[in-house]
Amino acid sequence: MTNEELILEKLERLEAQIQPLVKTSEKFTELKNDLIPIGNHATALLINELTQVEAGFQLEDFLGLMKETMRNTQNFVFALKQMANIIEFVKDLEPLLKSAVPQAIQILDEMEQKGVFRIVKATVDLRKKVAAAYTAEDIEEMGDGMVAMMGLAKSLSDPKAIELLEKLSQIPSKVELENAKSVGVFGLASAGFNPEISQGLGVLMELTKAMGRIAPS
Repeated sequence: MTNEELILEKLERLEAQIQPLVKTSEKFTELKNDLIPIGNHATALLINELTQVEAGFQLEDFLGLMKETMRNTQNFVFALKQMANIIEFVKDLEPLLKSAVPQAIQILDEMEQKGVFRIVKATVDLRKKVAAAYTAEDIEEMGDGMVAMMGLAKSLSDPKAIELLEKLSQIPSKVELENAKSVGVFGLASAGFNPEISQGLGVLMELTKAMGRIAPS
C-alpha cells in the first residue's frame, strides 16, 4: 500500500470519528436557534413584570429581607416542621371527619325534626320577655321563692306525704253532696254510731294534732 493510500485511509477514519461531533454540533445549533425566540419572549415578560413592581421594589428592602431570612432560619425550619405535623394530623383526621360529619348532620336533622331548636329559641325569647318585665332584684326574690318551693317539694317526696296526698285526692270523687242534710246535736250523737263517720273523726283528730304541732308558739 502506497503512502497516498495510507493517508486517504487515515483521513477516512478521521472523518468517521469527526462525523458524530459534527452532528452533535448541528443539534446544538438547532437547539440554540429554537431557544433564542423563547429566551427573547421570556426576557420581554420578565422586563414587563419588573417594570410593574419597579415602583414598590427597593434593593435595600430586598437586602433587609435576606438578612432577616438568614437570622430566622431556625424559626423557618421550626415552622416547616410544625406545618408538616399539622398536615400529617389533618391526613390522620380526614377519615374520622368523613364519618363524623354525616353523623353530626344526621343528629342535627333529628334535633330539628323533634323541635329542639324551636324549644331553644322559645327559651331565649322567654328570657327576653322575663328580662323586659322584671328587674334583677325581682328575679332574685323569685329565686328565693323557688328555693322555698323546692324545699316544699322535697318534703312532699316523703312516702307518708305522698300517701296522704293520694288519699286526699280521692275524697272529692267519694263525696255525695246531693245526699247532704242538716244535722243537729242529736244527729251528731247518732252519727257516732256510723263506723265511717267515727273513722273520719279519728282521721280529723290526727290531722288536728299535726296542725297543732306546727302552730307558732
